[in-house]
Amino acid sequence: MAQVEATTERIIAAGAEAVFDALADYKEVRGKVMTGHFSEYEVREGGDGEGTLVHWKLQATSKRVRDCLLDVTEPTDGQLVEKDRNSSMVTTWTVTPAGEGTSRVVVSTVWDGAGGVGGFFERTFAPKGLGRIYDELLQNLAAEVEK
Repeated sequence: MAQVEATTERIIAAGAEAVFDALADYKEVRGKVMTGHFSEYEVREGGDGEGTLVHWKLQATSKRVRDCLLDVTEPTDGQLVEKDRNSSMVTTWTVTPAGEGTSRVVVSTVWDGAGGVGGFFERTFAPKGLGRIYDELLQNLAAEVEK
C-alpha cells in the first residue's frame, strides 16, 4: 500500500485569524461552506476546533463514498488536523498570513491507498478529484469570510 496525498491551496482576502476561526467553527461556518460532495454533516462533540468530533459522508465519485468520523486537533497555531476514526485518512488545514489582510490556506489529505491496479488508479486520479472538491470548499470559505 502506498500513501496517497491531495493538496490544494488558496489565498483568501481576510486575515489569518479570521480564516482560521471560520475553519475551526464546525457548529456554524464549516457546515455552510461544505460542497455538495458532503452529506450527513453532524457535530457530535465540541464544535470549535480542538476536541471536536464531527461526522460526514464524502462522496468523491458516483461510486465512492467515505463515511467519516473525524477527531479534530490543533497541534500548532494556525493548524487544524482532522483524523478519521473509520480509515487512515488525515486532513491538515494550515492557515498562515500572506500579506496585509490576506491569508494562505493549504489543505492536505493523506491516506493509505489500495495496492495493485486499483491502487495505481487511486494514486493517479483521487488527488485530482479531491483537489477539485477542496478547491470548491475553499472558494466557499473565501466567500464566507470576505463578506
